[in-house]
Amino acid sequence: MRRPRRWWRPGASVPAAGQPPTASVDRFDDRADAGRRLAAELLRVEPGLRDEDVVVLGLPRGGVPVAAEVAAALGAPLDVVVVRKLGVPWQPELAMGAVGEGGVEILDARVVRSLGITDGDVKIARDREVAAVAERAAALRAGRPPLDLLGRTAVVVDDGIATGSTARAACDVVIRLGAARVVLASPVGAAGTVATFPDADRVVCVLVPTDFSAVGRFYRDFTATSDDEVLAILRAADPLSG
Repeated sequence: MRRPRRWWRPGASVPAAGQPPTASVDRFDDRADAGRRLAAELLRVEPGLRDEDVVVLGLPRGGVPVAAEVAAALGAPLDVVVVRKLGVPWQPELAMGAVGEGGVEILDARVVRSLGITDGDVKIARDREVAAVAERAAALRAGRPPLDLLGRTAVVVDDGIATGSTARAACDVVIRLGAARVVLASPVGAAGTVATFPDADRVVCVLVPTDFSAVGRFYRDFTATSDDEVLAILRAADPLSG
């Protein structure tokens, strides 16, 4: 069983031993700024990362512009890992779980139990989102095969981590696809989620606030990323695209 190694940033209770703190920031200009700061943090706490066989995987849509900056800094290839949140039927912005490529499914038993969500509710959401995962993966890769993860270090990147359901599904996907090591990286993550995240070998965040309310609060510009933007980023990162 994996024993995750974690690292905490401002607002968290456990700093990395021997790692002097970097200049603090409380908000990011946009996802590109967040990605550059995250890349610097990754290289600070894992200076040997450039020497590993790394693949950077962004969670569409908002995680992809962040991941592009990380991939550029590491000199690593970029791909997506497609997962979909399972929203509570009457409050769809609240995650009760997530599904991902390869048949991965995560359910938050606490949310399901506390809200009285039925098996039927879960099945309806699951069936809908499983179909959406397959459709989204095909559309975003635009005929390109997914990158091979076997034996490689997978750096999974999102623009923020709230409940962790989506991140857990993404990490489970890359483990099933053969990644030898998984690093979950995000500009900001809720302290309670990051401190108990079981599905990665290491979690790296720039900000880990204890008073987390919404990811967008930590960005000056949190404009939604479009599918066209994701496609353009992936094409630009693909050495065979032109």
